[in-house]
Amino acid sequence: MVTWIVRGGLVLWALFFGLIGAQGVFSSAPYFELFGITGSATAINTVRADLSAFFLVAAGGALVGALRPGAWRALLVPAALFGTALAGRLIGLAQGDTLTTAITQALISEALSVLLLLGTMRHLARAAGMQSAAARTGQAG
Repeated sequence: MVTWIVRGGLVLWALFFGLIGAQGVFSSAPYFELFGITGSATAINTVRADLSAFFLVAAGGALVGALRPGAWRALLVPAALFGTALAGRLIGLAQGDTLTTAITQALISEALSVLLLLGTMRHLARAAGMQSAAARTGQAG
């Protein structure tokens, strides 16, 4: 039962970030409003491509990890993406970047996402191990 709740939470996380990614493909305006980005046409195109790819790949990895039995390793992809983003923000702050409310919100979101993804990965790996052990004992008897 707990495993289904964990998987459901992960699916909701993936849908949220997947929607952000899909929305960004068709209009980069949400990225500019959400992240306070301004720039030229080249910047707009780059933001659209890179941020959409980031969110869509993260959401896809989370969905695979949540919906495919035994595919918990797929959660390494979104965990690595959000962990790298978090590390980049922390390095920027250590180098003197200004801490704004938007950056604080992003830091919290990325840190919570990494914790959710790694915690879910650990839970699903343990659940898969218990199922595997139960299957082996059932076959031996």
